[in-house]
Amino acid sequence: MKSRISTMVHVFSLFICLCMLKPAQAYDLPGVNLGFTSFVDGAPPAGPGLYFTQYIQHWSADKFADRNGDNALPAFADENLSAWISLSQFIYQSDQELLFGGKWGLDVIIPFLSLDLDYGVNNTFNFPEDNGGGLGDIVVGPYIQWDPIMGEDGPIFMHRFELQLILPTGKYDNNREINPGSNFFSLNPYWAGTLFITSKVTFSTRIHYLWNAKNNDPNRNFTALGATSSQAGQAVHLNFDMAYEILPKHLRVGVNGYYLKQFTDTKINGNDIGGRRE
Repeated sequence: MKSRISTMVHVFSLFICLCMLKPAQAYDLPGVNLGFTSFVDGAPPAGPGLYFTQYIQHWSADKFADRNGDNALPAFADENLSAWISLSQFIYQSDQELLFGGKWGLDVIIPFLSLDLDYGVNNTFNFPEDNGGGLGDIVVGPYIQWDPIMGEDGPIFMHRFELQLILPTGKYDNNREINPGSNFFSLNPYWAGTLFITSKVTFSTRIHYLWNAKNNDPNRNFTALGATSSQAGQAVHLNFDMAYEILPKHLRVGVNGYYLKQFTDTKINGNDIGGRRE
């Protein structure tokens, strides 16, 4: 049950954020996992074999924020973005050891998104526009999962490393700011671990590094600046949580959060552009 909960949250995480692509300046990074994987994140699947899960989620927002948290658009815009997200996840967990006892596996997530952005006024102000529905960016993640380190009262520590790849397979239009796909490849590997402070209290974290390739067909916000290519900067982001098990193997409660920092500038035509770090 714990591993299924961890997997379910992981599936939702990345693609909730995919709906938020580039509605305004400083939205250069692709959709990534910001705080949506949490409890017992380092746990392995229930055993070797092939796992399939189908998810459907609805997501909405009524504000585009700038990097300071203020409104990115004028108040009269009255924006409202909604999305339906379908995620098909395939996980294969082998029983073959590769590295220090870790067993290899493969995680594949195929998203389909339906996007709808409305305004309270006619959009004659060049506000961001959506690109409707379609296939999103497929995520492929070969990983190594280590068995739990056990103590007298149960597991003490469990962890995993995944080489997560975000492939530019999604629907994209350079005349739209909000697309199902980003139109560039991203490397987003992570390490996830769970520490059992007691048999009921756990602390988990997931630490990502993000590198983005060039977009050779940048959206109109960049082409208006004379760009023939753009490249989002590098970033680190991490999730963290503490949880308490109320019902054994059925229910946990706790708190979780995230941290993100873009530490290199976005590039236009290979040149750094300041003031856009997230």
